[in-house]
Amino acid sequence: MNEQYADECRRSLAREQARSLSETNDWEHVDRGQVHQDWDLLYKEIAARLDDSRPGDPHIQDLVRRHFEIACRFYTPTKEAYLGMALLYAEDAPMREFHNSYHPGMVEFLGEAMKIHAEQGTGFSS
Repeated sequence: MNEQYADECRRSLAREQARSLSETNDWEHVDRGQVHQDWDLLYKEIAARLDDSRPGDPHIQDLVRRHFEIACRFYTPTKEAYLGMALLYAEDAPMREFHNSYHPGMVEFLGEAMKIHAEQGTGFSS
């Protein structure tokens, strides 16, 4: 991804999240406890398969579809915002530390898997 497109993705994530937060009273509709349990379970499943899988493997893409579905509990992102989320995981130190606590290669692997999912283009807002 070139830097200009990466910047567009970062801006899309920030803009879409801000709009969604404003429109939903800070995501009042989201059961955050359930979301955190679902993220935890999902990340443990990805971590368990990470060393013997590739980001584009069908079983990994099934897990990434679940990742996308959990993200959609907040709002349905555009492809660019979803890519921005992958960048956030890599660039924000607390997010990187959190995700890599499941596996030292989680952020890089998940980011690549998210990019593949985004390229397939299913389920995104327009």
